[in-house]
Amino acid sequence: MQDASWSATVDTLTALCGTIGGYIWGPALLTLLVGTGLYLTIRLSGVQFRMLPYALKLAFSRNQDDKSAGDISQFQSLMTALAATIGTGNIAGVATAVVLGGPGAIFWMWLTALAGMATKYAEGLLAILYRVRDESGQMAGGPMYYIERGLNMKWLAMAFAFFGMIAALGTGCSVQSNSVAHAIESSFGISPWITGMILTLITALVMLGGIHSIARVAGVIVPGMALLYILGGLTIIFTNLELLIPALRLIFDDAFTGNAVAGGALGTVIRYGIARGLFSNEAGLGTAPIAAAAAKTDHASKQALVSMTGTFIDTIVVCSITGLALVMGGLYTSGLNGAALTSQTFNVLLPGPGGWIVTIGLIFFSYSTILGWSFYGEKCTQYLFGSGSIKVYRFIYISFVMLGTIVSLDLVWAVSDVFNGLMAIPNLIGIILLSGDVARETKQLFDKHS
Repeated sequence: MQDASWSATVDTLTALCGTIGGYIWGPALLTLLVGTGLYLTIRLSGVQFRMLPYALKLAFSRNQDDKSAGDISQFQSLMTALAATIGTGNIAGVATAVVLGGPGAIFWMWLTALAGMATKYAEGLLAILYRVRDESGQMAGGPMYYIERGLNMKWLAMAFAFFGMIAALGTGCSVQSNSVAHAIESSFGISPWITGMILTLITALVMLGGIHSIARVAGVIVPGMALLYILGGLTIIFTNLELLIPALRLIFDDAFTGNAVAGGALGTVIRYGIARGLFSNEAGLGTAPIAAAAAKTDHASKQALVSMTGTFIDTIVVCSITGLALVMGGLYTSGLNGAALTSQTFNVLLPGPGGWIVTIGLIFFSYSTILGWSFYGEKCTQYLFGSGSIKVYRFIYISFVMLGTIVSLDLVWAVSDVFNGLMAIPNLIGIILLSGDVARETKQLFDKHS
């Protein structure tokens, strides 16, 4: 009787959070997220288009700045941010967008990413401009710092930090460990309990080393797995080249009609393209600037450029490969959804290794997300309660890694959606009100490279 009562309570809370999340992630927030990116694109004279080649050069240069203030290199800060962003959204999220919104959702995902690059640029710039050194001598920054120091709105900064601290336990931790456990159980028949214990142990070992340890591991996992996934996806595209042009034609046609899946409901196509694009690249959410603040750089705009390449890599490159493969495969009306759809599509278009690429990619992408979000969560906790709270938060976070592998996550997903949306609101307010600072620094960048 108690079990039935508890189950009913969980179902009620899940439904309530789902309703709240639906309101938060409604047209108003999606418009604000995309609108901020478009506003910054115009105000910053298309910085994401004009400076992208230089930004990529900065991010992947062998001669990284190792003398300026900061804790990790610009490459490591990018990999830490990508560790948190490249995850289930790139594999399962894109599939959901195509199933629910149709192939045209891919087009709106692209547009969202292009606008979002300007938002990521602004976040990265403000992170450097308003970062501070904490008691241990390490850099601390992100929305809570530029909202407090730039706008003198500590209450709003504390709200962001609280929302981020909670969201990290869900989206960044439990949801990801659950994805890893189920992927391993499905592919190898290993119990989620065993996966949970191993995952908890290796997460704890990395987290204990702080940002330096997380950055080193992310610097290996992220480029390695991203390269494997990209090469696998490109192999699928080029070995089925006759399907590419029809797929592109369908994406662009459906983007303005919604006829393919959404039954002519163009709003549905746009909604899922924007929502899943933002879920994947996190532009405007306020997470990436927390990692950007730790980077060694001699000018805020340089790290801003490096930060914006994260959105380009995450959505324009990785999500595009998933999306093109899904539309080329044509299985999005088969009843499959999420990672299962992506896995089956890769397996059909590249028999043998295709499904394994998705499974292995999902495992490592999800694990890297756990590491990246652990840093975000502890920095939010540090801002609220001081450096002494970090050890406590790490213990709680590691516990949620194990918890996520053995429980149903419907409620966790619903709660996470709520707090993710709530994170974005203070951050976007901060970016818009501080856009003058961003414009000033960007003008200096343009003057230097004109």
